[in-house]
Amino acid sequence: MKTYKTEEIKNLALLGNAGCGKTTLAEAMLYEGGVISRRGDVNAGTTVSDYRPIEQEYQNSVHSTLLYTEYNDKKINFIDVPGMDDFSGAAYSALNVVSTGLLVINTANGIEAGTENHLRISEDTGTPLIFVANHLDHENANYDQFIDNSKAMLGNKVTIVQYPVATGPDFNQVVDVLKMKMYQWGPDGGIPEVLDIPESELDKANELHNELVEKAAENDEALMELYFDKGSLTEDEMRSGMRLGMLDRSLFPVFCICAKKDMGIRRMMEFICNIVPSPNELKQRKLVSGQEVPMKPDGPTSLFIFDASVESHVGEIIYFKVQSGVIKEGDDLINTNKNSKERVAQLYAVAGKNRTKVSELSAGDIGATVKLRDTRLNHTLSTKEAEIVYAPIVFPTPRHSIALRAANESDDEKVGESIHKLRFEDPTYQIEYSKELKQLLVHCQGEYHINALKWYFANVFKIEIEIVAPKIPYRETITKPAQASYRHKKQSGGSGQFGEVHMIIEPYEEGSEPKNVFQFGDKEQKLSVRDVQEHPLAWGGKLVFVNCIVGGSIDARFHPAILKGIMEKMEEGPLTGSYARDIRVYIYDGKMHPVDSNEISFKLAGRHAFADAFKNAGAKILEPIYDLEVLTPSERMGDVMSDLQGRRALIMGMGSEKGYEKITAKVPIKEMDKYITSLSSITGGRGVFKMTYAEYEKVPGDVQEELLAAYEAETVEE
Repeated sequence: MKTYKTEEIKNLALLGNAGCGKTTLAEAMLYEGGVISRRGDVNAGTTVSDYRPIEQEYQNSVHSTLLYTEYNDKKINFIDVPGMDDFSGAAYSALNVVSTGLLVINTANGIEAGTENHLRISEDTGTPLIFVANHLDHENANYDQFIDNSKAMLGNKVTIVQYPVATGPDFNQVVDVLKMKMYQWGPDGGIPEVLDIPESELDKANELHNELVEKAAENDEALMELYFDKGSLTEDEMRSGMRLGMLDRSLFPVFCICAKKDMGIRRMMEFICNIVPSPNELKQRKLVSGQEVPMKPDGPTSLFIFDASVESHVGEIIYFKVQSGVIKEGDDLINTNKNSKERVAQLYAVAGKNRTKVSELSAGDIGATVKLRDTRLNHTLSTKEAEIVYAPIVFPTPRHSIALRAANESDDEKVGESIHKLRFEDPTYQIEYSKELKQLLVHCQGEYHINALKWYFANVFKIEIEIVAPKIPYRETITKPAQASYRHKKQSGGSGQFGEVHMIIEPYEEGSEPKNVFQFGDKEQKLSVRDVQEHPLAWGGKLVFVNCIVGGSIDARFHPAILKGIMEKMEEGPLTGSYARDIRVYIYDGKMHPVDSNEISFKLAGRHAFADAFKNAGAKILEPIYDLEVLTPSERMGDVMSDLQGRRALIMGMGSEKGYEKITAKVPIKEMDKYITSLSSITGGRGVFKMTYAEYEKVPGDVQEELLAAYEAETVEE
C-alpha cells in the first residue's frame, strides 16, 4: 500500500440504529475498493466487520471496527460503530477522530432510537454528517416519510442529493440532483448505467437541483454572488459550497443506497472522495493545555490512542490517529501520559481482523500497532522533544450499576482481573470495590452492556459469576441533642481497665458554632469549650470533636482514644451499620483510675457513650439523592412523569431540548434500579437520561422503618 498524504485521506464513522445495514454497507465499500474480492454476509458471520465471536453470536456490533478502503486515489478510513445505545461509548471514541459520519437509516423503519442517539452524539462532537437512506428495496421502505421526519428534527439542513424513482422490491433507479443524472442498476448492483433523467422526473429533479444550488451558495459570499449573477453554479462550485455547509453542520446531504445489493455505493464513495473534508480541514484535537497542534506531515510526530482491543494469538492491539508528523515502523516515542518510552515496531492499516503491514503513516491517517507496554486508550505518543499530551475523550457517564461476585469464592481474584481486561477494550465499564458495601460494583450503560459482560465471563474468562443489585450507601445522622455517659470497668487480676466518659452530641451544620449551654428536661448543662477539632469524613460530612474537660477529670493523653472509639462507631452506625456523618460531640466530664486507666478503656467508653447518645438523638437514615435529567418524546411525557412520581422523584422543572421534552428532577438512587429498562419500555427506546450525585437527604418515616426491619432481620440471620 502506498503512503497517502493528509489531503488524500478521508476518515468516516458508520452510524445508525442496530439493523440499519452499517456492516453490510462496510462490506460493499471494502468490495468496491478492492480490499476484499467477495462480500460477506452478516447472517453467515462472514463479514470483515463484526468478526468477533460475541458479534457473530448476537449478529450485532458490540465493539467498533476500524476498516479502510481505497477509491479514486484516496484512502478512506472508516469505523463501523455499534448501533445499540448501551455501546454508545464506541460512537464517542470514533467521532473524536473522524471527519464525517455516515448516518445510515433503514427506510423501512425510519428514524429509530439509535439514529437519534448518534445524532445527539454527533452534535456533541460537532461532526459533519451524510444521511444514507438504505434498504430502499424493502417492501415497507418509505423514503418520503424518512425525509419528512428528518426535516422535522433538523429543518432544511437535510438536503436531498439523491432520491429513488421508486422503492420496494423493484428499486433500481436513483436520480442524482447534483450530477443531474439517473443511475440504474442491474439485479447484481455494482457499476450503474448513467442515464439522462426521464421526462417524468425532470420537474422534480430541477426543483431539488435548485434547492441544492441555493443551499451550497448560502455557505460562501463569493458563491452567493456567483449564483445571483449566473442563476446557477458549476458542479465544482457546488461541491465547494457543500463542503463548507457540511463543516458547520448547516447542510446534511442525503444519498440513496441498497447496501445488500451494492446499489449506490460507488457514487456515494465518489462523493466522499470529492467533498468530505480531509483531516486537516477541521479543528484539530486540543491538548490538555487547550492549545492545538497543526496537522502537518513535517511537524513533530504525535499519535492519539482512541481505541484498543485484545485478540487471541495477537494480544493487545492499539488503534491510533496520527495527529501530526509521520510515524515510521521502528520509531521510538514517549508515552507522555506515563512518561515512558515505547517502540512502535509494527504499523498496520486495518480492515477488521485483516491487518496490512505498512512502513509509515502520515498526519491524519488512522492505523494500529501491537506489543506496546504501557500505552492505553486516551494516551498520547510523541517525540521526546514535543511533550504533547492530547485531551482525553470524555465518555458517557454510567446509567446502571450492578454488584458482581464469583459464584465460587476462590475465583474472586480472577473476577477482578477479568473485569479490568474487559475495561481495556470498553472504558464505559467503570469498576470500584466498595469497602463500605463490601461489593465489587460495575457501573455501565444498561442491560445489553451487562449481557455482553456475562457473555465474556461465560465464554472467554470461563468464570461463573453472580450479579445482584448494589446495596445503597445510606448514611446515619441525628436530629436533636442527646446526653450519655458510659463507664468501662474490667477487673480480672492484676491491672484492670477503667474509663468513664460523659458526652453530649448534637447535629452539625456547616458554619455553626459550638454551644455553651444545653437543656435536657429541667436540667441545664453548662459547658466550657477548650478546643474544637473538625474531622472531614472520607464518606462525606464531618465529625466535630469539642473538648470541654475542666479540672483534669480525663487526662489529655486519653482524648485521642475517645475520638478513635467515636470514629469506629461512626464507621458502623448504630441504626443500620451505615456510615454516620455531620455530628458534633462534646466531651465534658469523666473519671480516671491512677492504675487501671489506659487508651483501650477510654476508647471503649467513648464508643459506647456515643452509641447510647446516638439512639436518643432522633437518629435518622439519610439516602443519596441524584439530579436526574430525562429527554423523552412529547407523546410519552405523561407516562414518564407518572413513572418518576412512583419512584419518589421531586420534579424540579420541565422544558424542551433538541426536539424532546426535558424533565429535571431529584430522585433517590434506591428507586432507580433498572430505570434504564423502564424508560426504554415507556418510550420505545427513544428516551435518554443522565444522573449526577446531588446530596444526602433524610428518608421518609415509612422507608426508615422498612430499612430498620430489614437490617434487624439480616443481623439475626447472620
